[in-house]
Amino acid sequence: MADNASQSDQIIRAARQSLQVQRAGGRRLAPQGARRMKRGHLGRKLIRMVAAVFVLWMVLGVIGSIINGIGFTGLVLGALATFAAVWAFGKYPQMKTPKLGDLNPAQADVRTMVGKTELWLESQRRALPPPAVKLVDTIGLQLDVLGDQLAHVDQNHPKAVEVRKLVGEHLPGLIDGYQQIPEHLRYEDSAGGSPNVRFMSGLSTISGEIDSLTRQLAAGAIDNLAISTRYLDYKYGAALEESGKSA
Repeated sequence: MADNASQSDQIIRAARQSLQVQRAGGRRLAPQGARRMKRGHLGRKLIRMVAAVFVLWMVLGVIGSIINGIGFTGLVLGALATFAAVWAFGKYPQMKTPKLGDLNPAQADVRTMVGKTELWLESQRRALPPPAVKLVDTIGLQLDVLGDQLAHVDQNHPKAVEVRKLVGEHLPGLIDGYQQIPEHLRYEDSAGGSPNVRFMSGLSTISGEIDSLTRQLAAGAIDNLAISTRYLDYKYGAALEESGKSA
């Protein structure tokens, strides 16, 4: 029975992932946490671009008022300066991919830490075997859900502390340790199986633990919903039945 339930969960997760890929036109979607951080970085770039262009033309306006106009040459120079400012602020600063040392479990905002881990996972995909890439992609989607849940959780909540250890230490440590093994040794059997087998087993364990944490964090909301539903049935269901009988 437990095996059937586990297989059902895997099928559901795979279906959800396939649906997201289809919605993206057959392309793989980056995890939401990573996309959220990229959008934030792009938003800050746009603000800097707008501010730079605004200041530039304010300065040109002041100069024009002092010298009684900037003339055609000034307009051309202003346009070139605007183009240069937009190009420079659009290209720099580039978003830095988090390094292993940046994934600090003690970071105050656990949701930000989850997003950084997603970005770091994105950068590790090419160095992993295809089966591991699929599992890492699944973990990325799981982290999306977990990250949204953590937005409503106290940063000092025991589950938040557990997530920090799992996502900021254990998961990156597992992948980094695997990558330190020379490729030709990853397939050699030793006690307990090859490094590849143990690595996949470790990823599966982490995926299962993230799923467990997600369910635990949702348990309270599920219970509250059940209580609210029972209360509504008790308060209004009887009234509806009485109204039906009187009619």
